[in-house]
Amino acid sequence: MASVKKDNRLTRTQNFLCVGFSGFFSKTVTSPLEVVKIKSQVGTFHCKKGFWNSFLIIYQNEGLRGFWKGNFTSCLRLFPYTAVHLTTYKKIVHLHMDELGFISHWRAIFAGGLAGVAAALATYPLEVAETRLIIQNCRQPTYIGVAHTLSKIYSNEGLLALYRGFSLTVLGAFPFSVGCYAVYMNLDRLWQEPHFRFTPLQNFINGCLAAGVAQTLSYPFETVKRKMQAQSSRLPHMGGVDVHFSGMIDCFIQVVRNKGILSLWSGLTANTIKIVPYFGLLFTCFEMCKQVCLYRNGYIVSPLSYKLTPGVDQSLRPHELQEVKRYLKNRNFGSGESSLRNRW
Repeated sequence: MASVKKDNRLTRTQNFLCVGFSGFFSKTVTSPLEVVKIKSQVGTFHCKKGFWNSFLIIYQNEGLRGFWKGNFTSCLRLFPYTAVHLTTYKKIVHLHMDELGFISHWRAIFAGGLAGVAAALATYPLEVAETRLIIQNCRQPTYIGVAHTLSKIYSNEGLLALYRGFSLTVLGAFPFSVGCYAVYMNLDRLWQEPHFRFTPLQNFINGCLAAGVAQTLSYPFETVKRKMQAQSSRLPHMGGVDVHFSGMIDCFIQVVRNKGILSLWSGLTANTIKIVPYFGLLFTCFEMCKQVCLYRNGYIVSPLSYKLTPGVDQSLRPHELQEVKRYLKNRNFGSGESSLRNRW
């Protein structure tokens, strides 16, 4: 998967905020594609006439705000998801490192998959709330806001409803990891050069390609998961799901029997189109936030460029650089005071 590269010149808090804000921004901009994708997976009437007509039908029935339903919940989920994912990933990678501190690509991707499952477990109720908010008609809402959605699902359907379909997240992590592994193991052949020579553009393309292949392989599991999250006997038209089922396996059977096997990839067009702008905005916004933080920390001369501050050791961590600055300031102050005394 594509990811932003850690820079030791940023503090942990700054790195976390940069990742969170860039994710928030990229999710908000690409929200219309996410709404169309989820409605297609669930099978609501909005997406019966194809990809492009889905946008028109949503606009006619719900207006512009219909394209940003559930976006706040999705963005809210980013911060705990990122925190749990990073913490778990570091711990798993540390366990699989050899004596020299190296880890194989396969083990790193496996660690990423396990960390993703752990993060999904911690934030899964928010994902269920996002699905419910997206599939409802915002002009005649059943749920109002994140807290109301979680409270109403819990009171009407019980705690297990907030984790309905979670097993599919675990099952989908395997083909997702295989997709990432298959792409990264063939990058040398694709670019005909070793990994350490890749340019930022090549790394961006690699991330988009890995995401595209991995998400395509795991997509049927996500489709069934969204249907399970959406279906409820307490919602109008059973939540808008196009097939009725009694469980995970029955859902797969009913979808294939009534809609055909290709319907397991409903919404894949919107999901694929979303990959490039999502990761493009993610990387661009992260770099912009990073420049501001590097400027505040004193490593670069302007937040608008990466021109390095003359005389600053870029290998120093932020707290080390601040200590050096304080030392130099105190030394200069002391030398100035001594010269003043000598004058008198």
